[in-house]
Amino acid sequence: MQRPDERSSPVAGASSSTAPPDAGAGTDDTLLAVRAAEGDEDAFAALVQCHAPVLIRLATRLLGTPAEAEDAVQDAFLSAWRRLPEFHGQASFGTWMYRIVTNRCLNVLRARRPVAPLEAAGEVAAAEHATSPARITEGRDAVRELREALGLLSAEQRACWVLRELDGRSYEFIAEAVGISQEAVRARVFRARRCLTQALGAWR
Repeated sequence: MQRPDERSSPVAGASSSTAPPDAGAGTDDTLLAVRAAEGDEDAFAALVQCHAPVLIRLATRLLGTPAEAEDAVQDAFLSAWRRLPEFHGQASFGTWMYRIVTNRCLNVLRARRPVAPLEAAGEVAAAEHATSPARITEGRDAVRELREALGLLSAEQRACWVLRELDGRSYEFIAEAVGISQEAVRARVFRARRCLTQALGAWR
C-alpha cells in the first residue's frame, strides 16, 4: 500500500466483504486506529482493507456510479488519515468512517446541477402509491428506475432515505451523520418515500 497521503486509491484490492461497518469493530479497530494515528501505515492499510467494501457500497447507493463512489471513499480515507487524532473510540472506527463518507457524498450531491422537478415524472393514480420503493431493487430495469428516481431528491432526502431504507440505520445515527435533527430526518425520509413512490409509479 502506498502512503495514505498519495492519490493512488487505498481502496484498490480491498476485500469484497459486505458486512456492516460495525461488524468486527471494537478493540482491534481501536488499536489499529491508535497505531495509525502514531504514523503506522500498515495499521491504516488494515483498516482500509476491512472497511472499504461496505463504504464503497454506501457511496455507490448515494452517488449512483461506482467511479464517483470510489473517489468519494478515497477522499474520505485521506480525510480520516489526517483526522485520526480526533478519533477517540467513542464509536467504532467503521461508524466514524460511515459518517465521513456520508458527508463527503452529501458534498458531491450538493455540487451537482439541479435535477428536473419531480412533477416532470407525471401524475399517478392513488392506487399506484402502493408501490414500495425499498422493494424495487431487483432487476436491471428496476435498479435503473430507482437510480433515476433518487436523482429527483435533494441531497439530504437521498442520504436520509438510503441510510434508513437500504442500510437500516436509526434516526439518531442518520441525524448525526447528516447533521440535522431527528425530526428533520423523519421529515426527509417521509418526503423521499412519497416522491419515490410517485416517480416510480409514474414510470411503470
